[in-house]
Formats: sequence, C-alpha cells, structure tokens
Amino acid sequence: MISAIITDFDGTLVDTFEANLRAYQKAFNGVGLNLTAEKYRQCFGYRFERFMTAAGINDEKTWNYIREAKKDYYPQFFDYLKPNKALIELIDGFHRMGGKTAIASTARKENLMNVVNHLGVGEIFDLIYAGIDVNQGKPSPEIYLKSMEALGVNPDETLIFEDSEVGIEAAKASGANYMIIIPDQFNNYIWNSKLKATLAVS
Repeated sequence: MISAIITDFDGTLVDTFEANLRAYQKAFNGVGLNLTAEKYRQCFGYRFERFMTAAGINDEKTWNYIREAKKDYYPQFFDYLKPNKALIELIDGFHRMGGKTAIASTARKENLMNVVNHLGVGEIFDLIYAGIDVNQGKPSPEIYLKSMEALGVNPDETLIFEDSEVGIEAAKASGANYMIIIPDQFNNYIWNSKLKATLAVS
C-alpha cells in the first residue's frame, strides 16, 4: 500500500523549462556565452556543477557569476511556469487524507523555494529536499532514500513522480514505485508507471 508520495519538481510538479532557460540564457549572456534551448534540454535535471561541466565551463569565477545571476533573473520569468495541476491536486488530496508527501529535487534550494512560494503549494508537503541536502545528485538515489527515511516509509510504501532520465534512474535505484511524467505538445501530462501497489492513507 502506498503511504507516501515523493515528487521531483522541475519538469514534474511544474514545467519550469522555459523560465529556467531564459534565466540561464540571460546569465550566460552576462559573461559573453550563449546557451541554446537544445543544449539546455540535454542537461535539464542535472545538478548545477554537472550542468556547467557539460556546457564546457570550467572557470570557478564564471560558475559563481552564472549561479548568482540566474538566481536573480529567475523570478523575472515566472510567467512562463506551467504547474502540473493534476499532480498538484492529487498530492493535495492525498496529503489532506493523511498521506505523507515530499519534494525531492536537486535544484538550488533558494530557486526551488521561490517557485514553491510563488505557486503557494508549500503547505501540501511534509518535507522539501533540494540539492544542498544531499552529497550526490541524481541519478544517485540518495535524495529519495533520504526522503523515505525522513518520512518513515520503505520503498514498497512509496510512489515517486519523475520526468527526466537521470531522475527516473534515481527512482528505479531507490526501489520505490514510480510514475513517469511526460509533458505533451498540448502542455498536458502523460503518466507512465511502474506501480505495484494502491494508494493508502492513515
């Protein structure tokens, strides 16, 4: 029986791609660099350090500039956020009936919480973990294992929602049930699952 739901954030609970892309593009431009949508899509879901390496940026000063500039620019593009309303409503209802809920994202905590607060969804989660809360980013299952431990549940009692390749790998490695969220061309969401249990609340 499922007694806990843990969800990734970027691309799963909220389609943040366009907002993130535009903020990063503005930050990259500030140091004379260009970031294409195609390149960012290849790196979406990566922890910041891995993203910088994949983008061919190895200078620490440039890293720090991009990190801080992106944080400052990000709220300017919140109009591009697309909440996954169906998933938010599901988690809200599950939480109201006594189910345990968490966000497990390897994004920067400040960026994550800015969006959570902007959308007003913080109260439906018992726990919110971000990149700073773990040593290893996805595809390591660390953030999911840590979330399950904090919620007091085991993998068989847990349902994870994910969208990215690295996130799905992390969900699989955690041993939990999982569902894959795929935004379609109409900005709806398709759910594919590896689910072997039913929802339960206390």
